[in-house]
Amino acid sequence: MASDEIGFLRNVPIFAELEDKDLQRIAKLGTRQKYKKGNIVVLEQESGAALFVIVAGKVKVVRMDEDGKEVILSMFGPGEFFGEMSLLDGMARSASVVATVKAELFMIHRRDFLELLHEYPSVAIALLAELAMRLRKADMQIKSLSLKDAAGRVANVLLMLADDLGVFRKGKVEIEDLPLQQDIANMAGTSRETVSRMLHQFIRDGQVQLKGNKLFINDFEGFRKQHL
Repeated sequence: MASDEIGFLRNVPIFAELEDKDLQRIAKLGTRQKYKKGNIVVLEQESGAALFVIVAGKVKVVRMDEDGKEVILSMFGPGEFFGEMSLLDGMARSASVVATVKAELFMIHRRDFLELLHEYPSVAIALLAELAMRLRKADMQIKSLSLKDAAGRVANVLLMLADDLGVFRKGKVEIEDLPLQQDIANMAGTSRETVSRMLHQFIRDGQVQLKGNKLFINDFEGFRKQHL
């Protein structure tokens, strides 16, 4: 098995504790699929038949509100996974997933993944830890939407993007390929104009820097403490 496939799987948190021989087995179980920007990976309400791991690219998890407006629940990048809820409970997908850029995904079918959970307790424990973390993030997002002002909502989205997609270096975070302001607005439950205004305010205050489509949070912990 090619070493790049083993290295990729080792960077997936739920597989990080496994040995190379185990990763080789998992690599043989799954298949890879490429998607163009804007392609739908999974559709809300369809049956969940596979776990998806991102090899390259990025995706967004979305639902439609009563007015037909897209609401972005989260965004995932390389090494992250999605689709686990439908695999565990056997119910339909709770949201749609769309490729935001050209992406390559690694898919493991439900039966094979459930067998892995039985055979490798470390994978099951790591999965539980990941689900708990996502639940905390969901709670934080609900709190932000219900209690915070515009600045707090936008800041909360930037914190989520930093956790999901950011690269951390000496207290500073770089978010490469920052989502469109409309996408950020959909995540924050506000307007694109409000997002633009808040980003410029954060820039004036020295909290963030924007260079092209890259955003830098200059002091991540300070930014988090100020806006949580």
